[in-house]
Amino acid sequence: MTNFKDVSTRLFPVRPRLTLALAALLVGGLVAGCGSGGSSTITVGNENKSDESLATASSSSTSTTSTTAKTPTSGPLSKEPHITPPSGSPPKTLVKKDLIVGTGTEAKTGDAVSVNYVGALYRNGKVFDASWKRKEPFQFTLGKGQVIPGWEQGVLGMKVGGRRELIIPPSLAYGVKGSPPSIPPNETLIFVVDLLGA
Repeated sequence: MTNFKDVSTRLFPVRPRLTLALAALLVGGLVAGCGSGGSSTITVGNENKSDESLATASSSSTSTTSTTAKTPTSGPLSKEPHITPPSGSPPKTLVKKDLIVGTGTEAKTGDAVSVNYVGALYRNGKVFDASWKRKEPFQFTLGKGQVIPGWEQGVLGMKVGGRRELIIPPSLAYGVKGSPPSIPPNETLIFVVDLLGA
């Protein structure tokens, strides 16, 4: 079974460590200044969750909306989607297909967004990652290079409450190297993405 931590660091490239270090120093200074004279220690782990909370906090100045959206408990976005790979050769360009058109805010560059997703291999439909399994939506900022290019282009323009299928060619995913062991070289990927907040 694939460890989420391993897969997530491949799907969503590691943010520059300088930004995380500066954020940790700033938070550490604030906490130390508010203490009762004792010493304070801030530990920033390597877990995706820790990185995400720091990235979301540092990007809040560029977005006026909150990404603390939760998975809906009712309605069409409350159930995990099933991916059925299409037949035929994989496309050479990004394919975006709205399965449910949202009615909320449209996601634009610079927005902190919150999504649920399922990712599978195009050739056989094998799921390699899903936020649904962790029961925790994934958060990132559009246009900051925190996700693969196929996601940057594919989520842009979605409206909150929408569900979109993305078929992402290798050139907009992991190319000739892939992301072993879950994603082979030159693999086309399918994602179904629900936009919960923008």
